[in-house]
Amino acid sequence: MLSGFRVVGVDFRLPETSLPVQFVKMDLGLESSCLEFLQLLRDVRPVAVVHLAFVMDAVRTGVLDRDRMWQINVAGTARVMEAVSEANREWPMVEKFIFMSSVSAYGPDLSRAATENSPLAAHTYIYGVHKMEADRVVQQRSPALRGCSVYILRPHIFAGASVDNYFMEAFRGLPGGTSKRAARMRARGTRLPCMLPSGTQYLRNRIQFVQIDDVARLVTHVLKKTEPEAQRLTILNIAGRGEPLTYEQCVQVAKAKLVRVPTKRIFELVLRFLWNRKISTIPPDVAPYMTSDTVMDTTRLQEFLGAEYKNVIRHSIADAFADCFKPEAKLGSAAG
Repeated sequence: MLSGFRVVGVDFRLPETSLPVQFVKMDLGLESSCLEFLQLLRDVRPVAVVHLAFVMDAVRTGVLDRDRMWQINVAGTARVMEAVSEANREWPMVEKFIFMSSVSAYGPDLSRAATENSPLAAHTYIYGVHKMEADRVVQQRSPALRGCSVYILRPHIFAGASVDNYFMEAFRGLPGGTSKRAARMRARGTRLPCMLPSGTQYLRNRIQFVQIDDVARLVTHVLKKTEPEAQRLTILNIAGRGEPLTYEQCVQVAKAKLVRVPTKRIFELVLRFLWNRKISTIPPDVAPYMTSDTVMDTTRLQEFLGAEYKNVIRHSIADAFADCFKPEAKLGSAAG
């Protein structure tokens, strides 16, 4: 989608792609990366910076130390913004900065659909807490980027044929852990049951998804969008079109075997057991999010895109989720 741009990728590990992308290995968790990134900006002179770097899946990335995770997720975001601010001080070149936040920054229990003005109240779930803190960093530092339009995108759970995150693991039942036992279970095609606490309210809880290609189209739209002058800060909730799904509908679409456990506490304990044994990548601290409504209002996104809304956000929530369970689905990306 960015074939009209020169793309330079930055990460601490090599990209899994055959596309002709220029790549620079850099660890944003290190203090020295701020100067490294500033030098890269001076060399490349980019018109935009899209900041996606974040540790979501501690198991698969191997970043299990929480301080190291915070250094990458939160401090790393501040380092990128500091470098952009300094580069634009010398010669204004970065016209747009896009930060990929998350629905998890709002916290669980979103029975009333969260708007962009709703308080960020993540707790328990370390990824959500870090997204909340990084989101605040971007809001606070956006005026210092000197004439650069800043966008905070808050997508709901990524879905699609290639997406392999822990929410999809829960519904697919594939043991995603790194242990030998998990590998044997995957080799045998063992499918773990989908699990929820007892009580009809848990089946009625609502959830949204967004097709990952639609998010990519939105980023591309923002990058190509002509702006007469810098927009200080634009925050957008992102989800697929249409109504949220209930967990009961998700279980039906996934054709998953549903197991009910007596209480939320036992639900969390089972998640912790599977996590500790490295059978599952589903973090136990995400339990409050998986046992409550998680719904956002996307009115602002629709107004922002206007006539382009249906061309950019092409999938409904239901279609985005169903994409994950088509026979041709090929797992590979750990997006979320």
